[in-house]
Amino acid sequence: MIRSLRQTLSVLLILTLSACALFQGRDPVNISVIGIEPLQGQELELRMAVKLRIQNPNETPINYNGIALNLEVNGQPLAAGVSDQRGSVARYSEDILVVPVSITAFSMLRQAYGLGQARSLNGLPYELRGKLASGPQGTVRFTDRGRLNLPEPTRSVW
Repeated sequence: MIRSLRQTLSVLLILTLSACALFQGRDPVNISVIGIEPLQGQELELRMAVKLRIQNPNETPINYNGIALNLEVNGQPLAAGVSDQRGSVARYSEDILVVPVSITAFSMLRQAYGLGQARSLNGLPYELRGKLASGPQGTVRFTDRGRLNLPEPTRSVW
């Protein structure tokens, strides 16, 4: 009985160690927002299409079967979106994805209040968080941070 228990534990240990070798570390995926375009909205919601450039700096392709995004501006939630797109980003390659996001009226009010407190529209911090669903391979999470430089209102000379 003890001998069979030892053999079972030994086999489980070997399988566990070999499984760890299969899950090698990956370099983080580079995600950049390259464009935002308006979409038709519903009542009190604004819809936008967020264009993302996804760069895979790894030796293996990233196969995905869904994507989710959350966008914060000036420390406040602004937009969220999901898409059931399927595809693959080849090894050492890049691709462009377009994800529809929704901005609720409450998010717009929060942002308007925050912008009213700001001295300038330049340099507003943003953070984009998301994930590429990859099924059994695991989910690839990403973050993109930066500063938005919105145009200042122009003053008329007249």
